[in-house]
Amino acid sequence: MRPIPPAPSKRTLRALDAVNFLMADVHTGVGPFLAIYLAASLHWNPRDIGVAISAAGIAGLVAQTPVGAFVDRLHYKREALAVGTALLGIGALAVVFFHSFAGVVGAQIVMGVVGTFFPPAMAGMTLGIVGLRGLDLRIGRNETFNHAGNVFAAVAAGLLGYWFTRRSIFYSTAVFCAVTIIAIFFIRSREIDFDRSRGLETGDDKKEGSRPSSGFLEVLMNRPLLIFTISVVLFHFANAAMLPLIGEKLSRGHPRGSSLYMAVCIVGAQTVMIPVALAAGHFARSWGRKAVFLIGFAALPIRGALYTLTDNPYFLVGVQLMDGIGAAIFGVVSVLVIADLTRGTGRFNFTQGVVATATGLGASLSNGITGFIVQRAGFNAAFLFLAGVATFALGMFWIFMPETKKTGNSGKTPRRKASTDGPSMAWPSP
Repeated sequence: MRPIPPAPSKRTLRALDAVNFLMADVHTGVGPFLAIYLAASLHWNPRDIGVAISAAGIAGLVAQTPVGAFVDRLHYKREALAVGTALLGIGALAVVFFHSFAGVVGAQIVMGVVGTFFPPAMAGMTLGIVGLRGLDLRIGRNETFNHAGNVFAAVAAGLLGYWFTRRSIFYSTAVFCAVTIIAIFFIRSREIDFDRSRGLETGDDKKEGSRPSSGFLEVLMNRPLLIFTISVVLFHFANAAMLPLIGEKLSRGHPRGSSLYMAVCIVGAQTVMIPVALAAGHFARSWGRKAVFLIGFAALPIRGALYTLTDNPYFLVGVQLMDGIGAAIFGVVSVLVIADLTRGTGRFNFTQGVVATATGLGASLSNGITGFIVQRAGFNAAFLFLAGVATFALGMFWIFMPETKKTGNSGKTPRRKASTDGPSMAWPSP
């Protein structure tokens, strides 16, 4: 029996808040404005811009699963997170100083790979600090600060680009990286329990050598995790194309105001995510994971159907705010479900990578297929198609997905002197 890890200190928990807020500035500060910078400042053609932007996405998609496995084996997650943050800062500056096609694409590939490290590393560190019992409320708080950081990053980048130069956005990202590194080292490394950070709780008595060596086999053999993965792939397939379609629809009917409408859609949805993420963590503890996740699923087909009712830009923007409900719930509850299902396996971060790869593939297919539908049958047909996919995903999750929250890993908030997470639970049987 391993000793009970110490309760996290206020300094570590506040540092987690700061890192989650700042990480949003670091992780998303460059991407949305890269196309504008390359087109307006460097005068790149659309083909080269598309390749540069796609390079980061493709590299990240390929890297997600192996990076998750790497995080499971990594003892020094805090230090590695600081190194990754520094690489993102260097990549942002490289875009400014290296104007060649190879230089920018190389920087994007590095940033795409490094960017995949942040979600599993933060989730693993959080699990290692608070344990499975405290994960629901803590992940909700993490996501709340992250979405607040996204709002701040979008507004700050827009104002910097407007008042100063577009390059200032990349310089500010490098500065945020430096501040984030400082915040990372305020997290006390001795409070990050290595075994807990990969899904091995206090009281789990199975030795790692007795578990299946292949994480892929674990995913395929575990029925609830397979159902969950298929459901969220369909969710992302239905969700990924909705915002671009709304942007395209607004640009056709309102070319002058389309950029403003799109900005309101993005910032508004992120603002909605702030309270929803906090509430999702709270209700996932009291109601269970499945009930909360169903709310997030249900918001998606409703959005798709409402988009077909009118072309009024104010109505469309208002409906898009519902994206904040589904996205915030997904960001919180998906981590909790994976933590529940991988308890005792030591595969928590690896499984996050597998699910992220699958959902990334689903999202990448969404825009191409819906674009074909729009060309042949119009926007309303595309929205109804996406709503249908979302409805199917909702029904599949509702009927086949079991509740993953166990009575032994939640309930009342544990006292500081009794932070153990109860007896071991192996992977759920079908």
